[in-house]
Amino acid sequence: MAANLLEGKKIVIMGVANKKSIAWGCARAVTELGGQVILTYQNDRMKKSLDRFVDPDTPMFECDVADDSNVEKTFTDIHAQFGNIDGVLHAIAYADKETLQNGVINTKEAGFNLAQDVSAYSLISVTRYASKILNNPGSIVTMTYMGSTYAIPNYNIMGIAKASLEAEVRYLATELGEAGVRVNAVSAGAVRTLAVTGVKGHGDLLKESESLTTDGKSVSKLEIGNAVAFLLSDLATGITGDVIYVDKGVHLFNA
Repeated sequence: MAANLLEGKKIVIMGVANKKSIAWGCARAVTELGGQVILTYQNDRMKKSLDRFVDPDTPMFECDVADDSNVEKTFTDIHAQFGNIDGVLHAIAYADKETLQNGVINTKEAGFNLAQDVSAYSLISVTRYASKILNNPGSIVTMTYMGSTYAIPNYNIMGIAKASLEAEVRYLATELGEAGVRVNAVSAGAVRTLAVTGVKGHGDLLKESESLTTDGKSVSKLEIGNAVAFLLSDLATGITGDVIYVDKGVHLFNA
């Protein structure tokens, strides 16, 4: 693997919560491939968590994606300090525990709207403001899961939110093509993260996912990060509006 794949590239990574986050695996991959990582965090509590393990020299900006004006300010501030950027990883999703665990049939309007707002609409908001400061070529990558297509047990409202997210990828890619901005999604295999532990029966989900991989071993966060790094690089200028599976073939057995 070329160590300089992302040399000179400035990449904003959104969604690192802790060392187990897929976004953190992506940040590691970007750094190892020569890119400069710029992190965002939701609030002061999340910043304190990041401060425990992130290199103090890593630039960090507050960004609450539930507020459009906050997203706009974040990318304005990033531009003021770093100029144009080259890529963004959007790795943000949320549903409250009641909505996530009580089945789709019992979903209330407020819970539905919250999951869609944070997990799907936020990509539109981030893309709107990030695209204004992206170089040409530029790349935006978001994280999804095959629960968008298949009825994964207990994934519930998040599957619906991910379906919305993937549709947005296609439409945004179409709209931004002339500006040289690519928009893609990586459908990652099930790995142990803070988000996954919110899914009822997540232990069984992880075991089944591992059993369905082609080599019997779960995909790693760094392997997912390497695929994201490729999509953020200029080697992927011919790929846009697509969903790339990085799950060691698990989706092959759910067709």
